[in-house]
Amino acid sequence: MHAAVSLLTAATVLTGCGSTVENIKITMATGSESGVYYALGNGLADVWSGRLGIVRPQVVATDGSIDNVTRLVNNQAEVGFSQADALDEVDGASRLRALARMHDDYLQVIIRNDLPVTKLSELSGRRVSIGAKGSGVEIIANKLLGAENVTPQKVNLGLDESAQAMEEGKLDALFWSGGLPTKKITDLAKGLGVRMLDLNDVLSKFRQQYPVYGSATLPASTYNLQSGPVITLVVRNFLLVHENMPDDVAEALVRQLFEGQPELVKAHSAARTIEQRSAIETSPVPLHNGAMRYYREAKV
Repeated sequence: MHAAVSLLTAATVLTGCGSTVENIKITMATGSESGVYYALGNGLADVWSGRLGIVRPQVVATDGSIDNVTRLVNNQAEVGFSQADALDEVDGASRLRALARMHDDYLQVIIRNDLPVTKLSELSGRRVSIGAKGSGVEIIANKLLGAENVTPQKVNLGLDESAQAMEEGKLDALFWSGGLPTKKITDLAKGLGVRMLDLNDVLSKFRQQYPVYGSATLPASTYNLQSGPVITLVVRNFLLVHENMPDDVAEALVRQLFEGQPELVKAHSAARTIEQRSAIETSPVPLHNGAMRYYREAKV
């Protein structure tokens, strides 16, 4: 049976303390196994299976946002994470709906400690990983490098492969976009020793061109960086489903996202920043009707 149809036929509204759903099967598209999407996906799988009494959702490692959106559009997954900027990259993404705005992703441009690189422009000619193909990292990296006419030797590697290549001396820098902290970046900072580029000198012009991005300070304490805090890009990310997901299913998933948030925080600390008032800020992606029903009941 088709996944979306199985959701429809198996959704059961129970009386009592609210809506819940039984016997549904969910595949969740996340990202790199070292990334925050994957950690939160596993946390959500535990929350939803434990609180809704459903079969534990299958958490699938992927190449990232574009890959996830493509899987949702093609009904290869029922739930997926995506950066806000990836929705314009996939045909059919207009058929997707948001359950919630999740944590914000921070662009992290990681440089080997022994390199005399302090500005983005100095990456020209350097060996730089711009993330896996189909990832949100690749979207941001290409836009930022293109806007500033920076021309490094670009390679497409996922986070794990990028970190390994940097440790082996095959890379000078890597781009990563994710929640804070990302364990693989923590490991690099402890082991190899790395710095992070401050992008303050290019952000104003870039954000005028691409208003989907914001800016924020990434504290040095996040990775115990000796180079101090840096100003960088941030991008909202969403928890997405297809528009054909039944309202009762969507409502149940959102409800347990928030009621199970203390458990989700144990999966990754980025879950602390998820809160109801900001969760409804999913423009340009409409909220799913079931999600909207939950937020209205919660008086958000």
